[in-house]
Amino acid sequence: MRWKLSRITASAISSFGIFSGVWTGAMASPPAQQARMQEMQEVGADAFTSRGYKPAMVRHIVLFQYQPSATTLEREEIKRRFLALRTQARRNGAPYIVSIETGAQSSGEGADHGMDQAFLVTFCSEGDRNYYVGAPVVSDPAHFDPAHAAFKQFVAPYVADVVVFDYALPVQPPCVSKP
Repeated sequence: MRWKLSRITASAISSFGIFSGVWTGAMASPPAQQARMQEMQEVGADAFTSRGYKPAMVRHIVLFQYQPSATTLEREEIKRRFLALRTQARRNGAPYIVSIETGAQSSGEGADHGMDQAFLVTFCSEGDRNYYVGAPVVSDPAHFDPAHAAFKQFVAPYVADVVVFDYALPVQPPCVSKP
């Protein structure tokens, strides 16, 4: 079976509660999301979001298409706040994000699907990524990052479309989060 890339639109963000931290929609979940939800049910939220859960260099790619009404100043504030998550996102008082990079779309290939800005977030484990992402897989606030949840609430009105894609590489020491 072939899967078509599905993007999360602003209406989906609103109606499915993706940025509110609560999954409320009835839309069919993509295979990776279904697998993560089943995995979380099997191992429990404590294990699923723990620092040592599935150690790997995890890359979390986020692509934004801004609302046409988003001003340059608003876009700069979005970038500033997203990059600030590197130190503001904490678990047990310590930062856990290895790095965050960003850049504006600059390819001339014409295959950007209207995306304006990319962010690449790196974690040391799938557990760290799971804690960061939270909803729709993890709905218990004790098991997801409140700083990231607040950022999602902030950015939602400025984003017309979002694409998120994660992949894991074998751990390449040192994989440590530094303050």
